[in-house]
Amino acid sequence: MYGKTRLALITGGGSGIGYAIAEKFVYSGIRTVIIGRNQEKLEMAQANLGDLCISVRADLTDLKSLPALVKRIEENYGRIDILINNAGINQKKEFAEVSDEEFEAIMRTNVMSVFTLSREVVKCMIKNGGGNIINISSMASRYGLPMVIAYTASKSAIEGMTRAMAVELSPRGILVNCIAPGFIATEMSAKALNNDPERFQKVLSRTPLGKLGLPADIAEAAHFLISDKSGYLTGVILPVDGGNSIGF
Repeated sequence: MYGKTRLALITGGGSGIGYAIAEKFVYSGIRTVIIGRNQEKLEMAQANLGDLCISVRADLTDLKSLPALVKRIEENYGRIDILINNAGINQKKEFAEVSDEEFEAIMRTNVMSVFTLSREVVKCMIKNGGGNIINISSMASRYGLPMVIAYTASKSAIEGMTRAMAVELSPRGILVNCIAPGFIATEMSAKALNNDPERFQKVLSRTPLGKLGLPADIAEAAHFLISDKSGYLTGVILPVDGGNSIGF
């Protein structure tokens, strides 16, 4: 599998963690398709990353469109070897104020689209004899965080799905793992922390490394998990969090 140029799909690849993973993959010689809704971000990312990067605009919440999307990517760019389920949305709101519609919207983006896209890509991977899938979870699934009930539920679901997928798919040559980032310096975390200095200080105080992580830290972990050095790892939930999940 590793002797040829592989093809990776990264959802939410136009910015933040997704972009950092795409950058690492491209610089490692992996053809990388970044998928997202923001055409401007996608075009900018593709321009920065060069010829090995391909951008595809798609709305992952339009579940019925995803089979055709995967088919089109495979027909245009070849067999799909790697899938990074990174796209996600968050909402900071008191539990009692979250509407059914708001909860459902986050679950649709963060869980349903991961299921549907993975299902379609897995069909390709089974046909091709194997592949790698990495789901992106969160420290929100490790312990209780206030004000993010829907996000927490969605990321807990992702970790359960990872284990179930790994058990079922690994015998088919498809390794499925999950990265659970801690507090990473991204646009999403900035919205949550910049206007809440007390929360920000609490994050740092219980993180043994005493700082936020960088998107590149997640990219390095992802690159390891799709390399031949991790060929005996599957069903792993890997915290990349500066020790936050074991901090006091």
